[in-house]
Amino acid sequence: MENMAEEELPPQEEEEAQVRVPTPAPESAPVPAPAADSALDSAPTPDSAPAPALAPAPAPALSPSLASVPEEAESKRHISIQRRLADLEKLAFVTERDVDSASSLNSENSHTCPLCPKEKFRAYSSQKLRRHLQNLHWKISVEFEGYRMCICHLACRPVKPTIVGEQISSKLGAHYHCIICSATITRRTDMLGHVKRHVNKGETKSRYIAASTAKSSNEILKETDTDIQVFPNYSIPQKTDSYFNPKMKLNRQLIFCTLAALAKERKPLECLDAFGATGIMGLQWAKHLGNAVKVTINDLNENSVTLIQKNCHLNKLKVVVDSEEKEEGDALEEDDTLGDIQVTRMDANVLMHLRSFDFIHLDPFGTSVNYLDSAFRNVRNLGIVSVTSTDISSLYAKAQHVARRHYGCNIVRTEYYKELAARIVVAAVARAAARCNKGIEVLFAVALEHFVLVVVRVLRGPTSADETAKKIQYLIHCQWCEERIFQKDGNMVEENPYRQLPCNCHGSMPGKTAIELGPLWSSSLFNTGFLKRMLFESLHHGLDDIQPLVKTLIFESECAPQSQCSVHAPSNLSKQEENGVFIKTTDDTTVDIYSAQGKRKSSETVINTAKKQKVEASAAHPPFYYNIHRHSIKGMNMPKLKKFLCCLSQAGFRVSRTHFDPMGIRTDAPLMQFKSILLKYSTPTYTGGQSEGPMQSASEDTVADRVEMSVKDKAEASGCRRW
Repeated sequence: MENMAEEELPPQEEEEAQVRVPTPAPESAPVPAPAADSALDSAPTPDSAPAPALAPAPAPALSPSLASVPEEAESKRHISIQRRLADLEKLAFVTERDVDSASSLNSENSHTCPLCPKEKFRAYSSQKLRRHLQNLHWKISVEFEGYRMCICHLACRPVKPTIVGEQISSKLGAHYHCIICSATITRRTDMLGHVKRHVNKGETKSRYIAASTAKSSNEILKETDTDIQVFPNYSIPQKTDSYFNPKMKLNRQLIFCTLAALAKERKPLECLDAFGATGIMGLQWAKHLGNAVKVTINDLNENSVTLIQKNCHLNKLKVVVDSEEKEEGDALEEDDTLGDIQVTRMDANVLMHLRSFDFIHLDPFGTSVNYLDSAFRNVRNLGIVSVTSTDISSLYAKAQHVARRHYGCNIVRTEYYKELAARIVVAAVARAAARCNKGIEVLFAVALEHFVLVVVRVLRGPTSADETAKKIQYLIHCQWCEERIFQKDGNMVEENPYRQLPCNCHGSMPGKTAIELGPLWSSSLFNTGFLKRMLFESLHHGLDDIQPLVKTLIFESECAPQSQCSVHAPSNLSKQEENGVFIKTTDDTTVDIYSAQGKRKSSETVINTAKKQKVEASAAHPPFYYNIHRHSIKGMNMPKLKKFLCCLSQAGFRVSRTHFDPMGIRTDAPLMQFKSILLKYSTPTYTGGQSEGPMQSASEDTVADRVEMSVKDKAEASGCRRW
């Protein structure tokens, strides 16, 4: 083996010289793994191991970025990270000697690999071991700064066990150990990209270790005048106990304005943040609303509870744990306006079963259907439940089987998929409330890129529950022209459900052209009066980020163009009605509530239920919207969006923009009328001597024929399904 090592080492050094940056070679010996160092210094050389393999060999110097690494950091490298193949071979012989000292195995008969488990590889000759190390581990290694990160087959990376028949087998996966951050990566291509990202960020090993040692304390972030302390990797849910997402700032501000508007009705409010994490949401409630709210922040993780308590002290708030107040600093005695925060550590379902609340916010990681029954069990009358769902892959019809499992809904990808997702969540909330003999009134529903937020008011009583259950219906959706309509109520089976659709695609196209979606929430998604109060609260507290969104929601709820509406503050409102609760707004922006918590003071507030239902039906905004680009006519230039809104409004239809889609138009016009007006005010792409003005000379029959021909052409080009 001595001759073999002497013959094969020079070619290996030549190969490394081609891939490594040339650096001067000092006289110092390379630094192997800690086990190898202790074994080399203490144990004698075995007879079977050749002396040249154990003798220290000269190694190239560290690169400038790695030269300043302390010795203790060098010794923390994994054994799969080596400079030369000879160092890996020496590590193999040292591992054999440790095994021989612990058992009666003979090293002359077998050789073990330091990067493979004993049951996977055992060679009976040093030549076979060297081939194994060179071909399996060294050949597919990843190089960085003169080091080779070899592939490792040890039990360093946890792998989920698989059930094969009646036995459970846990197969160990091959992986690489990163020399910079000690992460384990399974594939070589991913490891190359991982190292490249470190290089692009300027993170070499020396700089990374220096930064990590200097940054011993947790990072402190600030949002809306609230300081929070976060753990490292706070934005990666898989790497931290307390997840904090800066992109959810809009969501937190919407919920804060909701609570602030509710606090004007009655106080103090029992509020619950069921999944606190860092506690940022509950801290904002207590810090800005003061004694108007009694905040409870809950989390099941012990580290998160400790972090929430630290953040409370950081913001000079009183912490109540097990009915004992813990104060920190003299600043707490001076500032009496700050509210108390109760921090609990238990399962959210158990906590909501034990206590009653006026306001409950659910924001689990993923779907929230597992917590809806507990939330509606003890919530007080006319209280508010807000639900944030982040499982957008199932709600946006990317994982239809998951939506069927969690929400019991059959959905497909449509042009109005975001509003479809919001109505799915509202339907799940309504069913949970009805099971508890409670009804709901949807205050607003928002579906943005990465979350769906639904806020509802709770109405106690079986009558309200029955009225709420009636608003959950199925939707008939045409897959050719994207026309849609809610299925009519009735116990009789419809002979031809295609008759309910305004389009004639079933008669002109072969096969089945429509699909049944749902069950979905079929009523309104917005309460105009409550949204205007939210807008006033956002102006009062200086939340400039959500004001454009709230204004869009107000215009969308009224289904009127923004030019026809002017909303600046609740002082413009005369009288509003929410749930039988009349709200009067005066000039000094004070709100007088004539009745609260469902109690009426005079007979003036008693109105006829039938009239109320008629008014609500006429004032409710039309469901869903159309995307103007999806229904553009081939060979025609569309008009501007504002101009098209005015044209629809002049034609006698209700129309507004929608926050679900920047190019979406919410209107009560049927799709055929929508396309007719769009074609009427479009201009040809190639005029050919014609006037560039709108096509006023086209008759209604010609317009309808051209629209039908355009629909057929698009359907034939895209196949049976549009998505």
